[in-house]
Amino acid sequence: MRAFTKIYGGHPLHAVGLLLSFTLVGYVVTLAGPQTLWNSDVWWKSVLVWFFGSVLLHDAVLFPLYSLADRLLTSIPSRHLAVSPVNYVRVPALGTALTFLMFFPGILSQGAESYRAATGLTQEPFLGRWLALTAVLFTVSAAAYFIRWTLVRSRA
Repeated sequence: MRAFTKIYGGHPLHAVGLLLSFTLVGYVVTLAGPQTLWNSDVWWKSVLVWFFGSVLLHDAVLFPLYSLADRLLTSIPSRHLAVSPVNYVRVPALGTALTFLMFFPGILSQGAESYRAATGLTQEPFLGRWLALTAVLFTVSAAAYFIRWTLVRSRA
């Protein structure tokens, strides 16, 4: 077990999970057929293009940006602060990012005609509601930070 962990670099269950994931993807591609992943009429609407594009966008752009932001946030000397603000920024930022990821077509008004045809509504409220949710998340987090900071300062 230790030899495997030393060679592989992780727990054996991680390797099993990875193999199961690749097996599932292979099964889905075999079942659906490779031709379903490529749109020969409009190449940029292909699943493969969007998959590799999202991987490149995340790995080449987003990961360095949010890693740099987190590095800057965690580099604040803790001796100057009674309470570390790291998680009070990370949690609402994560909530904001995940809700944007889930609802970005509506927030950016993509597919407005299809949305109107399906629901009879417009996508106008999406951006305002997402911005309001973002403001609420950061406000609640700032209030929680202030309460925690006040409690720590009053004990000292």
